[in-house]
Amino acid sequence: MICRAFVLLVGLAGAATAQSLQFPGNAQLTREETRALDSFVLPTGIWDAGALPTRTVEGQVTRQAWRVAAPSLTTLQLLRPLREQLRNARYRIIFECQTEACGGFDFRFSVDTFPPPEMRINIGDFRFLAAERETDNGTAYLALFVSRTAEAGFVEVTSITPVAAGEPPVAGTGAAPLRAFGGMPDAALSDQLDTTGRSVLSDLSFETGSAQLGPERYASLAALAEYLASYPERTVALVGHTDSAGGLEGNIALSRRRAASVLERLVARYDVPRRQLEAQGMGYLAPVASNLTEAGREANRRVEVIITATE
Repeated sequence: MICRAFVLLVGLAGAATAQSLQFPGNAQLTREETRALDSFVLPTGIWDAGALPTRTVEGQVTRQAWRVAAPSLTTLQLLRPLREQLRNARYRIIFECQTEACGGFDFRFSVDTFPPPEMRINIGDFRFLAAERETDNGTAYLALFVSRTAEAGFVEVTSITPVAAGEPPVAGTGAAPLRAFGGMPDAALSDQLDTTGRSVLSDLSFETGSAQLGPERYASLAALAEYLASYPERTVALVGHTDSAGGLEGNIALSRRRAASVLERLVARYDVPRRQLEAQGMGYLAPVASNLTEAGREANRRVEVIITATE
């Protein structure tokens, strides 16, 4: 019986009931690997004092990476239906965290995931969940690593089960496409800020190594100025990003200069009060596309706007 956007299929094998996480119709399986007998280091707590609490579990290890073509969805909107499916299948959540509460950069790079382009993790916006479930053959474990970029949502599923044969796929598509904003594939900047608290100023363009904006008027800046005028109590951070050419420190400085350039343009040309704006830089630490292609590098050279206060 279909009762939600994500559907869990449950068999009739008692305590060893088989299940598949159901992704929406606009999700694509980008990579899958299965090892009949292996171990997996499962995070069970936040990165703290230079260490990550883990549990090494053994069994059949299946890993899948999924790309969800719904760029406006938040990581919580991606994770919540999957979490509900796990609970309905009698999984117990043993650990769950979000971005900085996980340990930020240190947590992300302590967890083994598929590399881009199959799996992309924005170190400024991700969630992790670990769960366990008792079966007739022992304890089954499942981990979800969820993130999003300006282009899509990404989910990596890792299943560790004591049963090596007869199990269904870890996940599959069977539900309707998942959309935000009533099915609109590309929401307006104001809708994205109200719903997800962030948006990419996608019509801005930066050449490699340059922080200079062109002289033309940008529709995204006009929309942002209008939004901030409508909510004078709100403040935003303009966060610059670069491609991977050059060193990290130089790219962080460059990305901050790009954000500062956007800030000055908003103040000078669009009359946005300076008190509503701040400029930050991430360098190449949060790519939205592969730096192996020119198109990907161009996409990574961007500025995002993130709401930092609403009153």
